[in-house]
Amino acid sequence: MHAPHTRQLSGLLACSLILVCIVSLNGQLAAQTPGRVSVDRGPAVEEAVFFSFDDRAIPWRHNLALTPQTAKKHPANPVLRRGPEGAPDHGHAILYGSVLYLDGKFRMWYLGMFETAIKSGQAPGWWRPMCYAESDDGIHWTKPKLNLVEFNGNKQNNICLIKSQVPSLAKVNDFLTVLYDANDPDPQRRYKCAYIAHPPFADVRGGRSQIGPDERRWGAFICATSADGLTWDVVGDRPMNAGGERFEVSSLYRYGNFYYASGQLISPWTWRMDGSKIGRVMLTYRSPDFEHWSGAKALSFARPGQLTATPVPGQQTHMGAGIWNRGNVLVGLYGMWQDAPEKPKDGRYWNTGVSVDLGLIVSDDGVHFREPVPDHPVIARGEKGEWDDIALLQGHAFVNKGDQTMIWYSHWDTGGKLKNMEIGLATLRRDGFGYLSRKLEKNGAHFVTAPFTTEGKLQLSVNLEGVSQDRPLTVELLDEFDRPLPGYSGDQAAQVTEPGTRTPVVFPGQQNSTLPAGKPLALRVTFPDSEEVKVYALYVGQ
Repeated sequence: MHAPHTRQLSGLLACSLILVCIVSLNGQLAAQTPGRVSVDRGPAVEEAVFFSFDDRAIPWRHNLALTPQTAKKHPANPVLRRGPEGAPDHGHAILYGSVLYLDGKFRMWYLGMFETAIKSGQAPGWWRPMCYAESDDGIHWTKPKLNLVEFNGNKQNNICLIKSQVPSLAKVNDFLTVLYDANDPDPQRRYKCAYIAHPPFADVRGGRSQIGPDERRWGAFICATSADGLTWDVVGDRPMNAGGERFEVSSLYRYGNFYYASGQLISPWTWRMDGSKIGRVMLTYRSPDFEHWSGAKALSFARPGQLTATPVPGQQTHMGAGIWNRGNVLVGLYGMWQDAPEKPKDGRYWNTGVSVDLGLIVSDDGVHFREPVPDHPVIARGEKGEWDDIALLQGHAFVNKGDQTMIWYSHWDTGGKLKNMEIGLATLRRDGFGYLSRKLEKNGAHFVTAPFTTEGKLQLSVNLEGVSQDRPLTVELLDEFDRPLPGYSGDQAAQVTEPGTRTPVVFPGQQNSTLPAGKPLALRVTFPDSEEVKVYALYVGQ
């Protein structure tokens, strides 16, 4: 007669066990789920960076000035050199490409050229192979034998294999960008790339618009995917810009709900807002799925001198920009093209005398870029006689390692002789593209960030130097109405006294260093009365 009670008790025990398991599982999931932060209603990301040069992330400033920095070139440059005779990169090895740090190794995709002379402004055969290299330190590189593509009678080379329904679409001829998309549910698509090919007009399925003149070949924007970054499949049977104008794609990144591919165009294929002519500018396509790309393009960046009432002669934006996605913000280097003082004489290479330095741009929406300090070179071409003294080429090649930001770039011989067209390395203090410091003595100095909202347990840290016990940096939290947040302001404000590239910000009245979640916040950062204190960036993340 006790059986019903026994069954009831067993049921209760089972329910209790299930409840305990659910609570335990939820706790594990909460512990494993990374926190998220959204800056000024932007995408929710695992870490937000408030760079000193980003006037959207730090819009409110008082008595502060930005000091931009120039990267230091590595003494061993060029760190990756062209190969010996018979190698696929014997003519040149240039970072029309990318460097990623994955699985404890630096990985580089670059363009080789096996011929030693350019003909009619192009690589003979309209092909410059996609080559691959690896490094443990970013300085010393090896070129593994991939055994994928037959070249000079064997496969003992570092050429990546690209497969396509239309063979001419698989022949990379210009700028190459590689993206590792860890969140793609299809492992065959984790690696993505975009590059320029120049197929014959007859191979361009989908046709093209009538904007711009006919050329010998068509500037095609091609996408491909890969499981390992070495063997690639072209997406579809036509260029991503089929049906539109020629396009010289030069970057690929993901921001929010879209993939973006930016690149270069010039009149007559593009123009200023009023329809007047313009030189090289950065335009951008977008795609929600990496297969279907917008027919319309956004004007993403032009040098200031290109948009004045009377444009600055010869000032242009070369090949869009190499982009670094930092979650809430995109940082990039673009080519600061300047025409030659005089046009080349007849018979000489058409752009002899063109010079290019690399300048800094930034975007907070993935579409529109701006230059914090116009015409400031982050990496400048070398002095006359140095290996990189003519023009520089940017890549998608940024890695934070330790206390350094590492940036790889290439030299471009605009005279067409392929002189020293190899790959160099430049470094900055980690995220040290520029810093904010007090401008005038004996006056207060502070800034207030854009609002941000957090989910989960996130912490605040700062990249700074010059602070001490006698001259601390004061950090307070504000609410959505710019009012000091109790427990995180006034006497309870954080006092940062230790310099470093990632110094934690700790509020004394709190039991832990995590930020309040679920409500809009902003940061008010007050500088001590010292010109020595420099703030490079703040971070909200794990």
